[in-house]
Amino acid sequence: METLTWIIQNKEFIKIFYALSIVLICAIITIKSNRIYKLSLHEGIRYFRNAFFFFGLGFLTRYFLNIEGFSFLTKAVFEFFFVMAGFFLLYSLVWKKFETGKTSHSSLFNGKIFIFYVMTFIIIYLDYLWNNYYFLFASQILTFIFAFAISLNNYKEKGKNRKFLKFYLIAMLLTLFAWVLNALSGWLLSWNQGTLILIYLFNTIVFLLFLYGIVKVTQK
Repeated sequence: METLTWIIQNKEFIKIFYALSIVLICAIITIKSNRIYKLSLHEGIRYFRNAFFFFGLGFLTRYFLNIEGFSFLTKAVFEFFFVMAGFFLLYSLVWKKFETGKTSHSSLFNGKIFIFYVMTFIIIYLDYLWNNYYFLFASQILTFIFAFAISLNNYKEKGKNRKFLKFYLIAMLLTLFAWVLNALSGWLLSWNQGTLILIYLFNTIVFLLFLYGIVKVTQK
């Protein structure tokens, strides 16, 4: 009980430490995955890199750029980064089905990714109309349901790199759980402080898992 009280009393410090940790993890993943892409020229790695670049920007905006008087703009910007990060992570699994021809010069701005930008702006606009994050949570839960299903299929079908595919499958499942936990906390528990601390811890574990995977790949 005393521990919980201390945590709640120091929630702002914990929040800053949590956000800094996630931003740092995302920066390391982005740098290391970019290094892997330059060596392998694997298109999926490019989109994986973009996902964590956007996740990092999302956490940076959410926790450090919340300027008073611009709350709507801040919410729109960090929601944009989070939704696009999820879409990039999903697209890193399916890009081969859509990019059968010449490789796109840019992984941030091309015809396929433009569709995700349009979807993201629609989600932001709907959340603005409803004054909540229903569409943010719903979109990301659906995104990672698909990502988990694709990862499961890849794990079952492919013989090589099975160990890495298993890791990726677990990471996608935990990311899905993280979004479900966030949604339930917002919808049912009205962002209870004790629950938020558990979410911070769970989210950190998820990002550390992705970091562990990319470090292992880099070592190989």
